[in-house]
Amino acid sequence: MNQFEVPTKEEVTSNNQAIFEKLEKNLGFVPNLYAYFAKNETALGDYLTLQNRKSTLRAKEREVINLVVSQINGCRYCQSAHTELGKLNGFSEEQILQIRKGQAPFDDKLDALARFTAIVTKFRGNVPEEAKNEFFAAGYSEANLIDVVIVIGDKIISNYIHNLTGFEIDFPLAKEVEALTL
Repeated sequence: MNQFEVPTKEEVTSNNQAIFEKLEKNLGFVPNLYAYFAKNETALGDYLTLQNRKSTLRAKEREVINLVVSQINGCRYCQSAHTELGKLNGFSEEQILQIRKGQAPFDDKLDALARFTAIVTKFRGNVPEEAKNEFFAAGYSEANLIDVVIVIGDKIISNYIHNLTGFEIDFPLAKEVEALTL
């Protein structure tokens, strides 16, 4: 038995119960990751605010970042959740597997984003000028760079929470892919 249990709606604060109700209405259920955040009085609301902030990046671009970061960090929960969200954003299963490997050969701009995200994540922001230049040459701006880092940070938070706790994955399990090599 896992020592880290996902709380039920009845086990969280009234503020978090209200958030659960909104999640149930919008998503049809409360994902275990969000429910686990509710063990802390303010973390769920704070995390959802971060996740839902206005961005210069399209939803499809944010999913590229989420998939790459989750792969690098070995988070099976987020790999699985973002495989489903990637499909909802128009990616095929094959494209999702390519993205998780840090590439998107089917789209030049998304390919640059996937490669940049992989390098930034793996080397914790200490990237060669060439990587930044390729990112900008693909049409991204400094405002986009800031948003990429914010989405990476968002995903690191959820990856680490699940990697530390290992609570049940409540999405269809994503296929395994080889680790990224950079």
